[in-house]
Amino acid sequence: MRRALRAPVYDLARRTPLEQAHGLSDRIGQRLWLKREDLQPTHSFKLRGAYNCIRQLTEEDRQWGVVAASAGNHAQGVALSARELGVKATIFMPRTTPEIKVRAVEAFGADIELVGDDYDAACEQAIAFSEQSGAYFIHPFNNLEVIAGQGTLGVEITQQLASPPGIIFLPIGGGGLAAGVAATVKAVYPEVRIIGVEPEDAASMHAALQAGKPVDIGTTGIFADGVAVRKVGSITFEICRALVDEVIMVSVDQVCAAVKSIFEEVRAVAEPAGALAVAGAIQYAAREAGNRLPAGDWVAVVSGANVNFDRLGHVVERCALGDGKEALLAVTIPERAGSFLEFCQILGESSVTEFNYRYAGKRNAHVFVGVRLEESSRHLQVRLLDAGYSVKDLSNNEVAKLHLRHLVGGRLPSSERERLYRFEFPERPGALLEFLKVLAGRWSISLFHYRNHAAANARILAGFLVPDGDEDAFHEFLHEAGYRFTDETENAACQEFLSAPEALRRPLKKLPPESALAVPGFQPGDCGE
Repeated sequence: MRRALRAPVYDLARRTPLEQAHGLSDRIGQRLWLKREDLQPTHSFKLRGAYNCIRQLTEEDRQWGVVAASAGNHAQGVALSARELGVKATIFMPRTTPEIKVRAVEAFGADIELVGDDYDAACEQAIAFSEQSGAYFIHPFNNLEVIAGQGTLGVEITQQLASPPGIIFLPIGGGGLAAGVAATVKAVYPEVRIIGVEPEDAASMHAALQAGKPVDIGTTGIFADGVAVRKVGSITFEICRALVDEVIMVSVDQVCAAVKSIFEEVRAVAEPAGALAVAGAIQYAAREAGNRLPAGDWVAVVSGANVNFDRLGHVVERCALGDGKEALLAVTIPERAGSFLEFCQILGESSVTEFNYRYAGKRNAHVFVGVRLEESSRHLQVRLLDAGYSVKDLSNNEVAKLHLRHLVGGRLPSSERERLYRFEFPERPGALLEFLKVLAGRWSISLFHYRNHAAANARILAGFLVPDGDEDAFHEFLHEAGYRFTDETENAACQEFLSAPEALRRPLKKLPPESALAVPGFQPGDCGE
């Protein structure tokens, strides 16, 4: 608390406003305030901790310069702070960092080194550079002065509200913000609940609290790249374990819905990590509906707005699902004239957002349909079932949402030995071509779907013809290739839309080299990069 009160962050950072979110307040039944850290000069709270840390360095330390590793927001905070204080800054950033963040760091005059495919690789290089050059390494979260700088945000919240808040929702990556705010707020108002929010696919603090110590959770999802941390800090963990009341997790769809909600409230476009706290408040309110809650208003920190513009298409595509206003369904309807009209009539007031179909037989048609809901998804499914349709809900199926909504009906007539895999690899120039070259020359490709989401990772769904007896060799090949992959052959969505009908299934024979499906005949340049 004392460190935060002494932190001279307002030499550069702003006291950001606390704005009431009227629409969200009505929706969740609690008065909700948004702490607008997206309005900082670097559009992120990270400036507070970076400036405080450099400001506290001795003149001798400053002469050697500073170094940092960051996917963007911490980098901008360090770069701007160093420029204002006349200190040389070197920033190591992953090659997957959104271009908007790289350009922003360059504009602040820092030297940039793009290395590795994730934060951990960049951090390793930054530490090595620090040891060789003598530059002071500014950790993005596991540093007491950085934590104290972030803690000034908690002091502001308590000063801006007429009475103590009931709950404060905070995003958690490495834990610096949560530790700083929890320490400053609890020192004055110990009854205030502090709730951390993490993405389901990057929940490093949740894992640490369960294990009783910081643990490496391995590869993380990076949609919310600002909090994609594999292992929380030792210092931040101890503070959060003592002072954070709960850590909850939210899905990608819920984050997308929160980005939309923030825009509708204050006309600001938050980055995914910046919308985590709002997503957590919405989820918490739904979970605790009917239960007695702490007295006082709620506060959610909008922690940043450094979002790559191209990524907004993915946000728009998923926000309705996150709000529970859209459902993705696999429906089997009779293959006859007028059946689609009958199906749409049963949907009633629920409008169709997409309809994907390909002829697969004379009896039944398998339809992939997106529906904008005017009722609960469950009620809609019951009406369809009562009308005699076979229905599967794919709204929570990642393969269906990422790939099959754009690729439906590709049945291979004799696909008993077809294997389907989902791959992820760092998205950088030439990455797709490199991926295809690694696959070339071994097994025939029966399906290939690639879509650029303007994110740090590329996603591919691929089918391979793997004859009997080749399974072990094929799996060994996949492991040697070095790409992260998931076997989706038995995925319910894949079974519904990509596998051959039972009547047509038969064992496959290895295709001759001249087959049109053989990989050597596939020209990678035809797909672009």
